[in-house]
Amino acid sequence: MTCRPRAQPPSSTGSSPHLVLRDLVRHPMPRSVRGALLRRVPPHPAQPIHTVWISKVKPGRLHPGSVLLSWKPGLGDGMDVSAHLGLTSAEVLLANWPGLHGDWTPVVHPTVYEVFGLHAALSVATDALRLANHLAAR
Repeated sequence: MTCRPRAQPPSSTGSSPHLVLRDLVRHPMPRSVRGALLRRVPPHPAQPIHTVWISKVKPGRLHPGSVLLSWKPGLGDGMDVSAHLGLTSAEVLLANWPGLHGDWTPVVHPTVYEVFGLHAALSVATDALRLANHLAAR
């Protein structure tokens, strides 16, 4: 079975086209990829989650705050989905969703949306703390 997802036009920065996750979820991932890196997770679950395939041969860990989804056929006609989160010092398993059926993007949306928000808040707090420490040291 061949999956030909609908692609968004390339961004003005010239980066590769984004793939819409809901167009990919019913098909196994291509063997040449590690997963789909989430580029943007909108606040409403009905809006598309934009992704980019990540190659297996790409070296290194995920950048801090990055979320990578991967999936494979599960028992029956479902998909076993997992999400990994890039942290400063490691890449960790964020969640597993076994046996998802159909368009499973609404199932994973709440988790990945909250993680993006939490990481953004922690990044701002960390930067504020560094600035406060820098100013206090003067």
